[in-house]
Amino acid sequence: MYDYRCAEGHAFERLVPISEGLSQDCPSCGLDAPKVPSRVAILGRADAGLGKDDMPQTWKGTYDADREYVGHLRRQWEGRQRLEAKHPELAGDQRPILAHEGRYHGAPLRAGDPEPT
Repeated sequence: MYDYRCAEGHAFERLVPISEGLSQDCPSCGLDAPKVPSRVAILGRADAGLGKDDMPQTWKGTYDADREYVGHLRRQWEGRQRLEAKHPELAGDQRPILAHEGRYHGAPLRAGDPEPT
């Protein structure tokens, strides 16, 4: 079972032999869709780890800087950075975040975004 994503952003899974696993035609638009990384985990759950936007942004988010929790976050983030270095398509929007609290909690304001009224 492989995960694929075309240039238009359509994602799909397909069960194919290893020899045919590099790319497939997208069932939605017909474009060539390369294989994208997916992590295999126990109980069949695939998880690439937390992205930059999902990491805790505040003191409270780190349980008042709990040493064990912050160490766990650091190890998790280092693993995610290695994965993004190999597969840049996982990195997402890399523009700096200007505001992330208050009315921007659900959708952070990034550099270049028009300010909502």
